[in-house]
Amino acid sequence: MTIKAGDKIPSATLYVMTDDGPDGLSTDALFGGKKVAMFGLPGAFTPTCSAQHVPSYLSNAAALKAKGVDTIVCLSVNDAFVMGAWGKDQGVGDAIVMAGDGSALFSKAMGLDMDLTERGMGVRCQRFSMIVDDGVVTVLNHEAPGEYRVSSAEVMLEQL
Repeated sequence: MTIKAGDKIPSATLYVMTDDGPDGLSTDALFGGKKVAMFGLPGAFTPTCSAQHVPSYLSNAAALKAKGVDTIVCLSVNDAFVMGAWGKDQGVGDAIVMAGDGSALFSKAMGLDMDLTERGMGVRCQRFSMIVDDGVVTVLNHEAPGEYRVSSAEVMLEQL
């Protein structure tokens, strides 16, 4: 069952790259007491994700924060090493938290996983965006497979 507006974010551990290596980040700490703009995508370094999705949030980070967003999170079923390298490649700096869900446990708990084994990618995250206020989803924009329309930062700005 897919998460929806009004649902609480499931408790899980995501992984981020720090100067000291990979570090666990609980979703309770990430979302608790904050307004978070999270977007999820199928994979780091993939064409649409690298050319459109991450750049959309990076170029609109200040506008999102001006509308009350405390944290912007990019979620992908990749490990912290890959997410850290991709964040450097994309030049996100501190503007976006690049969170790895390496085993897709969080994506599965939200019902936003998909199986791309036939395409050699294994289980991945579906493309989505959401606004989470103090751990509760207030807006969910869920893309149809292969699409990139409703999960952009531009759409999210209209919803804030």
